[in-house]
Amino acid sequence: MTFVAKKCYYFDKPGAENSADAARFAVERARELGIKTLVVASTTGTTAEVFHAAMKGSGLRLVVVTHVFGFAKPGVWEFSKETAATLRAEGVTIVTGTHALSGLERALSRSPKVGGGSRTEAIAEALRKVVAIGLKVAVECVLIAADNGTIGIEDEVIAVGGTATGADTVCVIRTANTANFFDLQVREIVAMPRVR
Repeated sequence: MTFVAKKCYYFDKPGAENSADAARFAVERARELGIKTLVVASTTGTTAEVFHAAMKGSGLRLVVVTHVFGFAKPGVWEFSKETAATLRAEGVTIVTGTHALSGLERALSRSPKVGGGSRTEAIAEALRKVVAIGLKVAVECVLIAADNGTIGIEDEVIAVGGTATGADTVCVIRTANTANFFDLQVREIVAMPRVR
């Protein structure tokens, strides 16, 4: 039987204060595995800037996945337009797509006329509660980026999510499209909050 030992980092608590360390751990693992792409969740652009700075000169590709327009307020994109312009000018890819693990399902479950949960939301809640909120976010961002053709399917990427703000969960994921969700594989958890 063969095996490999790797470092896994556990943050004392979730949150944005872990972003710089998460970025460092993500770049470190990408180099170890020869992975070329980091997929990072960022709502306003702050986390994207942290990762972009940590990746400078690394030769790695940064794909930032944002909330959809209207996530917090109808018709509004929470991501800073100035930050988006700066990042794009530096070669960063920014993807905005419908949340793969909620989207229309959330509208139905929130509706007083329809109500109730869905299988999609059950999957999201299991990832959120059983492992880490950031794992659900990282998985969802990989699905969104794959569905937009920004990353290939069956590639390994470093995927990063967080709890509310910032980044606190780093993992290695073999990608898939949403329609083939069960082909997606979380192959490594590099970092996560120990307590949620």
